[in-house]
Amino acid sequence: MDHEFRMLIDGELVPGVSQFDVVNPATAQAFAQCPKADEALAERAIAAAKKAQPGWASLPVEERAALTNKLADALEARVGEFASLLTSEQGKPLDQAGYEIMGSVFTLRAFSAMRVEPKVLRDEGGNKVVEHRTPLGVVASITPWNFPLILLMNKLGPALVTGNTMVSKPAPTTPLTTLLFGELAKDILPAGVLNIVCDQNELGPLLTGHKDIAKVAFTGSTATGKKVMASSAGTVKRVTLELGGNDAAIVLDDVDARQVAKKVYQGAMTNAGQICVAVKRAYVPSAMYDDFCDELAKLANEAIVDDGAKQGTTIGPVQNKMQFDKVSALIADAKTRGTVLAGGEPMDRPGYFIAPTIVRDLPEDAPLVQEEQFGPVLPVLKYDDIEDVIARANDSDYGLAGTVWGKDVERATAVAMQIDTGTVWVNQHLAIDANIPFRGVKQSGLGGELGEAGLLEYTQAHIVNIVALEDA
Repeated sequence: MDHEFRMLIDGELVPGVSQFDVVNPATAQAFAQCPKADEALAERAIAAAKKAQPGWASLPVEERAALTNKLADALEARVGEFASLLTSEQGKPLDQAGYEIMGSVFTLRAFSAMRVEPKVLRDEGGNKVVEHRTPLGVVASITPWNFPLILLMNKLGPALVTGNTMVSKPAPTTPLTTLLFGELAKDILPAGVLNIVCDQNELGPLLTGHKDIAKVAFTGSTATGKKVMASSAGTVKRVTLELGGNDAAIVLDDVDARQVAKKVYQGAMTNAGQICVAVKRAYVPSAMYDDFCDELAKLANEAIVDDGAKQGTTIGPVQNKMQFDKVSALIADAKTRGTVLAGGEPMDRPGYFIAPTIVRDLPEDAPLVQEEQFGPVLPVLKYDDIEDVIARANDSDYGLAGTVWGKDVERATAVAMQIDTGTVWVNQHLAIDANIPFRGVKQSGLGGELGEAGLLEYTQAHIVNIVALEDA
């Protein structure tokens, strides 16, 4: 494409020291060039954020919120352009790309409306204790390739409103929508408040270990999250880690199998399964197991798998070659352990396409059941005892989200209360709301995003404890 992308550093759009290819996963061919930063440019971005932060924090919160809202307005005005670019670099169908862009708009607006008010903890006997919140300073945002823009907004919104500045590093396979957003920010935010640097995964340790970075907000794999946490320990940075998941869908025995199968299918296959809270394994009562599996296979076979830019496409490609190879290997192993009802092969065409795959009759210890596949593949397992299936769902190092499906809502809720994850949805999926906190447990994360709790992650609690001097 003709657009010349540049990084935003200290209010200026700057070229990199070099460039690297950005590949369209629907063709496996480069379609644009991304500027690449070195350590010197990253240091310049950090210094600019540090310099800008006191002035940004000193602005009244209403002014910071108004500018954050202005970013949302500017993004909404160009939703079509951003959605098209997102499909080109990420692969998701154009309608899903539009949902991500509009979700980004709504997230910025939601945080713009939030406020952190001082709390009076005590006011008696001449002693007044007030807790108020101060910004942390410079935040490093490190975002992944599955939802590159909205996962940045989950961090940028609360950071800006609470008075922090930011250095953002997008994933090297999906940097362009972030850079295009930087062009909007250049004309709206004061210089240095948002800075964007791009790399091919070399600059992470510099950001996470840097003395002038007060907080790291990271979304990505659990393995990388552990490295971020370790690197941040040297300066005792604040960290928010939103990591992997192996989310279970538990189907209860009072539902219509085919009706719920459609909902579970969507929960597993949206964005080609590349969602941290996608349904990664489904547990179905033995009595409805065959019907449920057959409906999932029917839906998978009816899917239109193609370039996300083409009208009617329901599933796009896997985003990159490394993930394509990982998912393909999990499918190959699953074929030796269970029964493939649909899909089961990479598609014989250019690009990183894998047909939606449904696998039944796998043992619990199969890699496809135990690991996070992050692709369009769903293992379906049967159960007979509710206590047993709850234990199986919880027997994981992950604990991000899960779903329970049942006509008896009270019974389904009782099951949901026993699922050891940060979020459990009952009779719905992907019900993520910028006003509702989202957290992981176990190895799925640390801290939280969204809601008031997510806003507070970007602040330091500050206690002022007051008594009057006694008269001499």
